[in-house]
Order: sequence, then structure tokens, then C-alpha cells
Amino acid sequence: MHHSNIQVYQHPHNFHEVKESNFRKVFVVIIITELTMLAEIVFGYIFNSMALLSDGWHMATHASALTITLFAYLIAKKQKNNTDYTFGTWKIEILGAYTSAILLGIVGLCVVYFSVDRILHPLVIQYNQALLVAGLGLLVNVACAAILSFDKQGQHHHHHDHHNDHNHEHGHTHQLEHDLNMKSAYLHVIADALTSVFAIVALLGAKLMQLNFLDPLMGIVSSILIFRWSFQLLRDTATILLDSGNNEELQQEIKGIVENDNDTKISDLHLWKVEQNRYSCIISLVAKEPKELDVYKELLKEVHELAHISIEIVKCD
Repeated sequence: MHHSNIQVYQHPHNFHEVKESNFRKVFVVIIITELTMLAEIVFGYIFNSMALLSDGWHMATHASALTITLFAYLIAKKQKNNTDYTFGTWKIEILGAYTSAILLGIVGLCVVYFSVDRILHPLVIQYNQALLVAGLGLLVNVACAAILSFDKQGQHHHHHDHHNDHNHEHGHTHQLEHDLNMKSAYLHVIADALTSVFAIVALLGAKLMQLNFLDPLMGIVSSILIFRWSFQLLRDTATILLDSGNNEELQQEIKGIVENDNDTKISDLHLWKVEQNRYSCIISLVAKEPKELDVYKELLKEVHELAHISIEIVKCD
């Protein structure tokens, strides 16, 4: 005979809080980036520099990514109390990062196309003017990276009391160590900075050593960098959106804690992310002499990655 006792810890299912400073900093970076982006694209056409053009278009993807980042934060914040989102609105931000990765890949293809076209149909480059704008682009990228990096450092605060129901009732006060949506924007800035360096190297090489092929070649090199960031973002975000990439190490930790009494066995265990490095968990336990629910709950407090736990206890005679 089997007796089933299902208990679910009742508390708000919004596991993620967006930092207010993210809005302000992302908005400032968007304005700076779009102005510089327009300058690089316009002067890239005027001065016939493919490296400068590729840097400008790459910066355009960065501006798009930051805009997506900002809207993802705004929507996630606005909908955080909407019960239609069963486990909170964090994945809205992940969807934004995923979209950003697709845009990055598309522009990478465009940069390859225009670079090859420039190799086949070379034009005269106005080096001094192009170098001036490329240098400006690099300074802007470094400044934007500093702004976003400062924001990331402000997130290194982490409380480990989130398994307590009372803490859930009062809301989460901890900050994430990792924000994938902000990380996607940050990676765009770093990629832009490196692309600006490539553009400057290409222009200097072409000007000083008459190696004109360096300019379109660096456009192709920068596109490889764009594809790399795109692939990494797509991989990381798709894994979360599809609830794949199960954390085997975390599963083993949970089993080791719960099954330590040589009686209780886990018959079913499901984990899925509800926040970066935080999981929701459903566990089915089987035991001849099962403990009280609070005992298992207390044991699992050791597992700091668990944000939400549902437990089913089955007694086997």
C-alpha cells in the first residue's frame, strides 16, 4: 500500500529582481553608441574604409543588442507580478539575449559580403580621417565597457537564505552574481573594442606599408569575432530557453543529501533554471519510514542553488 503526501512550498514565484541602475547605465551607453555608430558608418563610406565600416556595423549590432537588453529589463520588471509567468520573468531577459545573438550573426554575414566585395573592387582609402574616427570608436567602446563592467561588479552580493519560506514572503533581497542579459550587452562592447583595434591596425598597415589588402582582411577577421560571440550567446541562451543542459553535479548533490539515511530514495528528480545559477526542483521520495516534510526541507537548505522546491513523499510498506 502506498500513501502519497505532496507538499509544495507556497511563496511568490518571482525569483529575479532587475537592478534599477541597469536601466540608467544601459540607456546612457545606447545614446553614446548610436552617435558613434552613425559617425563610423557615414565616414566609412566617405573615406572608403571597409575596416571602419565593419566597425560601425558591428557597433550597430551592439546598439541593437543594448536596446533589446533595455526592453527585456523593462518588460520583465513590468510583468514580474503577472501569474501567467509560472516561474517569473527571467526568461524574457534570456529571450532578449537570444535575439541579440541572431542579429549579431546576420550582421557578421553582411560584413563578410562587403569585405569580399572590397577585395575584388578596391577603392582609395583616406587613411588619416578614417584613423581619427576609428580611434574615436575605440575610446567609446572602452568607456561603454567601463560603464557596464562597473554595473556588473555591483552585483556581487549573494544571500544564501533563500530557501526559507519567510524570506520568500518578504521577497528576494540578494543580487545575482551573473546577469546573462547584461553579459550579452557587455560581450558586444568587448567585441566592438577588439574590432576597433583591428580597424586601426588595418588602416595603419595600409597607410605606412601600402598593405591595402589589410583593410578588407581585417573586416573578415572582425566578422569571425562576430560569429564567435553570436554562437556563444545562441548556445548559452538556447540551452536555458529549452530547459536543456541538466546540472548533473547539482543532481548528485541533492541525491547525496536526501538519500544519506539509507532508507529514503529519490524516484524522480527534475531541475530547471528560473534564474542564472538558480533552479526550481521537483522531487519524488520513496521510503519505508519517511521523515516529516520539514526534515527534508531543512536538509535541502544546504543546496543554495535551489530557489523553489516541490516534494512528493511516498511511503512503501
